[in-house]
Amino acid sequence: MTDTIAAIATANGIGSIAIIRLSGEKALEIIKKLTCKKDFTPRHATLTNIYNNENVLIDEAIVIYFKGPYSFTAEDVVEIQCHGGFIVAQTILKATLQAGARLANAGEFSKRAFFNGRIDLSEAEAIAQLIEAKSEDAAKILASQMKGSLKEFIEQVRDDIIHLLAYSEVSIDYAEEDLPEDLVQQIEAKLNELYRLLEKTLTASKSRQGLMQGFRVAIIGKPNVGKSSLLNALLNYNRAIVSDIAGTTRDTIEEQVKIGTHLIRIVDTAGIRKAGDEIERIGIQRSLEAIDESDIVIALFDASREADEEDRQIVELMHANQEQKKMIIIKNKIDLEEKFHLENMVFDLELNSKDDVTVLVKELEKIMDRNNVSDEIMLISERQISAVEATMQNIKESYEPLNDQELEIFSFHLNEAVKEMASITRPFENDEMLDKMFGSFCLGK
Repeated sequence: MTDTIAAIATANGIGSIAIIRLSGEKALEIIKKLTCKKDFTPRHATLTNIYNNENVLIDEAIVIYFKGPYSFTAEDVVEIQCHGGFIVAQTILKATLQAGARLANAGEFSKRAFFNGRIDLSEAEAIAQLIEAKSEDAAKILASQMKGSLKEFIEQVRDDIIHLLAYSEVSIDYAEEDLPEDLVQQIEAKLNELYRLLEKTLTASKSRQGLMQGFRVAIIGKPNVGKSSLLNALLNYNRAIVSDIAGTTRDTIEEQVKIGTHLIRIVDTAGIRKAGDEIERIGIQRSLEAIDESDIVIALFDASREADEEDRQIVELMHANQEQKKMIIIKNKIDLEEKFHLENMVFDLELNSKDDVTVLVKELEKIMDRNNVSDEIMLISERQISAVEATMQNIKESYEPLNDQELEIFSFHLNEAVKEMASITRPFENDEMLDKMFGSFCLGK
């Protein structure tokens, strides 16, 4: 990593400011060349002209120089804050490349920070996800992890496992020495404690994944019960076509809307019924997939029509998903004469989707706020969750050899558990995994 990399660190488009970032041993040399200035004071903002390689003025910008290792990447870093827009930032970037830098790969700045010991993988993932945070609570969790809260938790668990492993290794090496008679019981008690801690963390993390990825809400019901009207009301504009003709929505429609402190994705599904043609059949199948992928399901029923077999089909679908999904059952069109009756049917809310959906908005906000920030550590990616699950599996598989005094096998499982926990923050070796992970980051990050 001796070359100097450069990239635009701000989003593409019109804006008041754009930032071009350089990192590497030639960063200072390049900015001196572009500004015709002889020196820059580290960590001081300098207003200066930026020129191309033909000494033609590009822009007046603010330049900040961070001398390594006191920078994000632990290398010399320069940030150029220029006027935003499609042309200026690209022209300055081109000038940096002509002066000796190369275009950075996606996530390469963070990757360099990792390899130079400035951050670990948990902090890198927190940075990447903070950029795309879907709620204020998620931002709080990620900000805490950027400061190393997850790292401290992982290191503590890892140290506890290594401590138990040391007992095992001593027992193997000094089998004839006097050791505490209750050593096995002490080790097993500590393993139980670690397993419960990891299980609690894993359960809490899975139940609050909507905080990280954004909650998905699916609106289901038979055709013409008011699903599209409800979507339009939640969005506060006419996104979906509303018609009295059943089957108007023949595919899923997805939109994002902010409710409370959460950015959620709402999916208006095609009416679920026996399909009349192949296109409708595909639309209904996508509706079923949308339900499976959602966190919250809004089931809509038309109060102005008598219950029929299609309504019963929706109820069966609700029953099949009620343990995995949070259900909100709504009686719609309550401004019309009520004809809907279904045995043992209990509604959570009653409303008219063409009039006022405030009561539903409050209910959605209440459900999502139940997953609010607590003092518990949270795993924020599938990679972290898989590592903890593998750790727990190794702990579970260590009990039998421990009780059978097969300490070599017991030590093997504990060593595997240590490797899995370490992989969350700093794996021993796996270049392919690191390339894949950092490659998902933003360019310039």
